[in-house]
Amino acid sequence: MSEKENAQLEPIRILLVEDHKLTRVSLKMVLKRQSDLVVVGEAENGEEAIAMAEKLQPDIILMDVGMPVMDGIQASRKIIEKGSTGKIIMLTQHDNDQDILASLTAGASGYCLKDVEPERLYMAIRTVHAGDAWLDSAIAGKVLRNYLKEPAVGSENQAADPHEEMTPAGEKIDKVEKKNFEPDRPYAEPLSPRELEVLTLIVDGLSNQEISDKLIISLPTTKTHVRNILNKLAVNDRTQAAVHAMRRGIV
Repeated sequence: MSEKENAQLEPIRILLVEDHKLTRVSLKMVLKRQSDLVVVGEAENGEEAIAMAEKLQPDIILMDVGMPVMDGIQASRKIIEKGSTGKIIMLTQHDNDQDILASLTAGASGYCLKDVEPERLYMAIRTVHAGDAWLDSAIAGKVLRNYLKEPAVGSENQAADPHEEMTPAGEKIDKVEKKNFEPDRPYAEPLSPRELEVLTLIVDGLSNQEISDKLIISLPTTKTHVRNILNKLAVNDRTQAAVHAMRRGIV
């Protein structure tokens, strides 16, 4: 049996981070139905999550957003800063733009709502574990609309929006600045028309296999396009590519 086949037999090790015990129990029961998914630890708040992630080195961290002591967004950022290789999937009841964008900015590789169907949750975990990003179509749409919306003419003279956006650090986002966003790093070279197609589908939340099926190209070819996109955008993963693409107005 090949090394790849052996790797496929290894279970995906999951850390559950959720402050509600009943929700954690329910999630464990749902995950136990799959032989390739194993819950190796549980945490009730962000601080515990950081310690458990460092100790257990899970493959996937299912992270709630709203928790006491430290929320999931802060915890995700600190876990990634500490060099954890575990991929983070936000699993929450919140679908507001601020939480979604803050989660992605913090480094989360996926975002699911708590009412997600079990089969979709399994798919999200396996997709993120394989190195892809996971955003439900409704979530992807929210992200896209947030970065592509244009401020109205004369908006500079309008009264302050009571719902104006904030960064995870609590700073106001200048909408004019966002409209004229300059890349925070130079492009190595322009994306080809096919790479732009692939990038658009990444933004839509499609996996490599789904992109291959939609564009009628082989999976290795899709992976090559994705790798070239990451290199050209100077980002580390698909989630970062999607966020940067939308911030820069590439798609």
